[in-house]
Amino acid sequence: MHFLTYALQILTPQHPVRESLIALGLGIYVLGILYLTKRLYDIMRRRGLPHNVAVYYNRKVIHVFGGGVVALLTPCLFSSPTIPLILSLSLATLCYIPHRTGKLLYWFQVPDNMYEVNFCIMWGVSLTLLWLIFNNPWLAIVPIAFMAFGDAATGIVRNTLFRRRTKHWIGNVAMFTVCAPIGLYYAGLPGLLAAAISSFIERFEFGVIDDNVLVTVVAMLVLLVSKLVFQL
Repeated sequence: MHFLTYALQILTPQHPVRESLIALGLGIYVLGILYLTKRLYDIMRRRGLPHNVAVYYNRKVIHVFGGGVVALLTPCLFSSPTIPLILSLSLATLCYIPHRTGKLLYWFQVPDNMYEVNFCIMWGVSLTLLWLIFNNPWLAIVPIAFMAFGDAATGIVRNTLFRRRTKHWIGNVAMFTVCAPIGLYYAGLPGLLAAAISSFIERFEFGVIDDNVLVTVVAMLVLLVSKLVFQL
């Protein structure tokens, strides 16, 4: 009963109308990013970049300016994770529909996978779970920041060097370079450890369980273990 009371308190927005309007504005912002990446795709194609390279760059731009920027704003704009969770699941649905209908948004989606859907889902789920556990939205955004900024670094470096989607170790070094200061700033040494392990695990994928899922889950687990052992 105590946990249910606590969870209800955390999950209930203090200003539901205002925060819903903010979420609507952020949703429009993310859709605007998607529209701008279509223009960016056209520019890259005109400059001779292959389709797959342009698409992969766009996915990482969306990671940073969609998922990453919104994550950093979330603790400042929302009093609970509920409305951001609804926003992330709504965006996941919008990304899933083109796959379902076969009408892909070609400038950032690919027929091989639906990893952008995973990104949206993990964004909301990890935020909600960690906010509930820590009652600290700044700690809750750490795995999202790794997924958004760190994984974007891997993609940009690998795409620039190899012009295709690959899991070369140089991307993991780039990811750790980005994630280490983020983890250290928001979560201290446990955050640095989470950055290191997440940067390593990014190399692996298991079918539909992609790096968006693995990076986020591993970072969450490291932070949770740190809470139990070191009272993070």
